[in-house]
Amino acid sequence: VQLQASGGGLVQAGGSLRLSCVDSGRTFSSYTIAWFRQAPGKERAFVAAIRWSGGPRYYADSVKGRFTISRDNAKNTVYLQMNSLKPEDTAVYYCAAGNAITSTTMRPQTYVYWGQGTQVTVSS
Repeated sequence: VQLQASGGGLVQAGGSLRLSCVDSGRTFSSYTIAWFRQAPGKERAFVAAIRWSGGPRYYADSVKGRFTISRDNAKNTVYLQMNSLKPEDTAVYYCAAGNAITSTTMRPQTYVYWGQGTQVTVSS
């Protein structure tokens, strides 16, 4: 698994961004793919997750209703559509892949493979 995250940038509060996570190793099919974020001085925090094989999607309470995670099997890509962005969404966003069950989906320790991170900055 080789993850490449992209799509970050600078946006004003209320704006939107779409992050992409591509698996160039083309082995997404057996994993849960998640997005985490880490703001300066804070721990890495769960944002959203999706099972590559289908099923429920998971979201942190802080992003429910604003962010949507989706996948494109043909492109081996997972997206994070972020709408109504707030300054507190500012962080480095990472995508990750691993074998997760419901109780472990939100834990960073669950994920073995990590992308390099993409910076999202939301100005007020």
